[in-house]
Amino acid sequence: MSEPYIVIAAYNEEKNIGNVIENLKSEGYSKIIVVDDGSSDNTYSIAKSQNIFVLRHIINRGQGAALQTGMTYALKHGAEYIVHFDADGQHDAKEIKEILLPLQLKRAQVALGSRFLKKQKIPLKRKILLKGGIIAVWVLNGIKLSDTHNGFRAFTKEAAKKISITSDKMEHASEILEKIKKHKISYEEVPVTIKYTEETLKNGRKGQGHFDSVKILLKMILKKVGV
Repeated sequence: MSEPYIVIAAYNEEKNIGNVIENLKSEGYSKIIVVDDGSSDNTYSIAKSQNIFVLRHIINRGQGAALQTGMTYALKHGAEYIVHFDADGQHDAKEIKEILLPLQLKRAQVALGSRFLKKQKIPLKRKILLKGGIIAVWVLNGIKLSDTHNGFRAFTKEAAKKISITSDKMEHASEILEKIKKHKISYEEVPVTIKYTEETLKNGRKGQGHFDSVKILLKMILKKVGV
């Protein structure tokens, strides 16, 4: 089986990026792409020292833009499979094999991680926000999933070419689902574990806050009605 390219969007992750890369390497992954999204700390230099692919945005554009930069690079280098993996340590490198399985068996072109398909404790506020997102995506895009804003995903090269992310920031998650629906791309949900820590529960990039979630929902609605 072709080794996947692991794309990591990183912004001010100097505390975590080294361990994330080492964990991926320990599972046998070498095609790791870190996109430093204009960090003001040592994220870039730490990633660069790991003998992997490291790209850099001069300014902070947002997670969606960083993921697209990484996907474009992976496709240019012949990727058969591309995996989105978070930089803050909340994803488990051991589960990459599981999320790739539906693609390798040709059951789907996109695999979407779902924390709700695996028994784990989810903070109540986060659970309420996530459930709201599930309902919004179902109503607005007609896709019924158990988890709509999970950053752990995998794509075949064919799907990655069709899903060009234009939303620079966190609303990229909804855009990916919208394009799956638009292009009739086959998908499958895969149970994954999300590690909740003080770091991953912070507002903003390291854990979507309440206000960020409301903004994303409003953008989805306005886009749907053509405003």
